[in-house]
Amino acid sequence: MILIEDASARKRDIEEKLRQEQETLLFMRESLEKSDQLTKNMVSILSSFESRLMQLENSIIPVHKQTENLQRLQDNVDKTLSCLDHVISYYHVAKDTEKIIKEGPAGRLEEYLNCMARIQKAVEYFQDNNPDSPELNRVKLLFEKGKESLESEFRNLLTRNSKAVPPVVILDLVAGDDEIETADEVSLEHLPENILQDLICISMWLVEYGRNQDFMNVYYQIRSNQLDRSIKGLKEHFRKNSSSSGVLYSPAIQNKKNNTPSKKAIKRPVYIPGKEDMLDSEIDSYIHCISAFIKLAQSEYQLLTEIIPEHHQKRTFDSLIQEALDGLMVEGESIVSTARRAIMRHDYSAVLTIFPILKHLKQMKQEFDQVLQGTAAGTKNKLPVLITSMETTGAKALEEFADSIKNDPDKEYNMPKDGTVHELTSNAILFLQQLLDFQETASAMLASQVLGDTYNIPLDPRETGSSSSNYNSEFSRRLLSNYICKILGNLQLNLHSKAKVYEDTALGAVFLLNNFNYILKSLEKSELIQLVAVTLKHPDKTYKGHIEEQLQIYQRSWFKVTTPITESNMPTFQPGTKLKDKERQAIKDRFKAFNDGLEELCKIQKSWAIPDKEQRNKIRRAQKENVTGAYRVFWQRYSNVPFTKNTEKYIKYRVEQVEEMIEKLFDTSA
Repeated sequence: MILIEDASARKRDIEEKLRQEQETLLFMRESLEKSDQLTKNMVSILSSFESRLMQLENSIIPVHKQTENLQRLQDNVDKTLSCLDHVISYYHVAKDTEKIIKEGPAGRLEEYLNCMARIQKAVEYFQDNNPDSPELNRVKLLFEKGKESLESEFRNLLTRNSKAVPPVVILDLVAGDDEIETADEVSLEHLPENILQDLICISMWLVEYGRNQDFMNVYYQIRSNQLDRSIKGLKEHFRKNSSSSGVLYSPAIQNKKNNTPSKKAIKRPVYIPGKEDMLDSEIDSYIHCISAFIKLAQSEYQLLTEIIPEHHQKRTFDSLIQEALDGLMVEGESIVSTARRAIMRHDYSAVLTIFPILKHLKQMKQEFDQVLQGTAAGTKNKLPVLITSMETTGAKALEEFADSIKNDPDKEYNMPKDGTVHELTSNAILFLQQLLDFQETASAMLASQVLGDTYNIPLDPRETGSSSSNYNSEFSRRLLSNYICKILGNLQLNLHSKAKVYEDTALGAVFLLNNFNYILKSLEKSELIQLVAVTLKHPDKTYKGHIEEQLQIYQRSWFKVTTPITESNMPTFQPGTKLKDKERQAIKDRFKAFNDGLEELCKIQKSWAIPDKEQRNKIRRAQKENVTGAYRVFWQRYSNVPFTKNTEKYIKYRVEQVEEMIEKLFDTSA
């Protein structure tokens, strides 16, 4: 029973599920039918849309193509109009720019250059597109006129603003490398900045567009004139304002720290007294002008590099400096020629004018070479040629001076009457002292003439070379030492010869003593003694020996005074006994000989001169010792002997009086 019920219940459940499934199946069938219907409707709509879209496309594409063609035509029209405007603008360039070109670029250079750019483009257009057009000739003429105006403006700007540099500014510039203790730098502005920029613009345009290099010739001519005027102005300033020391001071710097001068005194020779130092101011002026040229040329080159194209700078600079450089070289040769003429007249002091110049030229040569770097060989060689000329002239003068010392004639009227220092001695020593400030220069002069053989100096291969500058300092010192010793040797020989002119041997001895003493003192007061010692060992002892030798010769002149009163010439007699007539006469003769000799020598030698106080006192002491010593013994022995009734006639002087008379030797005022 239960089983039947379970089966019935399951059957009902199955039937119920079957019914539900059938309902679901029916719903799905209906849904599918609706979907099919919708699909059919959609397909119909899409088919209709596609048909319409095709119709639309067939209508729009022709319109689009037509529009695109119209746009292209519009663009072509615009381009054509633009080209026409551009072309037409070229036909208006001449008219638009003619007024500005005629008026010139002064005061509106930028606008002027813009006009020139338009004209140039017009020229290029007509040359390429319409070479037969009359407009081409018109713009060409306008372009050439504009270029000429730019060239003229370049010249005018440069001429108006190129002023000679004031002398005081040049002196400050030259002194800038020396001892100025100031933070302020001396600058040199040749052109105002705005003018400089205009010149640079014009230069660039003329090179790039004007195809013109004539302005470079204009540049160097104007700046060359300015450089030359600056140096001449300095020379004139120097002529008017040079001080007695030959040093110019710049007011600009003189008022600065401690009011110290801006320039060291340039060493110049102190010329032999009585000689006309006509080149004195020329030396100072020339030395300053050489330094000024270097500084100004350096400054000119810096300015030139900003205005002139690089590959034209060296050539333009070479041309620019020629006038000023040639002027300096001609002036240098003139100084050399003047010195040569003076030397021909045997005025050897004139060679001393060359020394400071030559020394300065050699000191400045490195800077000179740097400034002239890149210039033509002829330009670079001008300074070396002048240096060689000076060295040759100087060397010849040095050698001739040595010969003149040796051969100076022994003329009686030219001898000092009082036996003092001869002019030849003082001149020779003064000349040698001048060489001390120019030792290297003098040595180079001597070396340039290969004087080593003349002075028997052994040449070390390491010390010789193609130029005198290769001689080392030790060799130069030996060379100069030998030259000085040669002068002193020639002088000594000549003095001995001159001393023979004096009839009085004692005066000749005083003459030599004075001269040798003067030489020794002069050597000792300067570096000459050290230079002489390089060749002659212990020169002081040598000259002291010469002096002592002459002193001994001089003292022999007093033998006529001392010989009569020496013991060996005295008569012998017994004290207290009556003197014989012969003995009395002998004593009288001795006193008379002494008195006459003393009076004669004191009278003569009082007018002689021994300027050196030490030597004068030495000789007086020696004579007092010799003469009064002998006289004292003689006087003590015979002053109380009754050898005469007229005592005052023979015993004229006491010992103290003799000393006083000797003390007045070499004193004309006594």
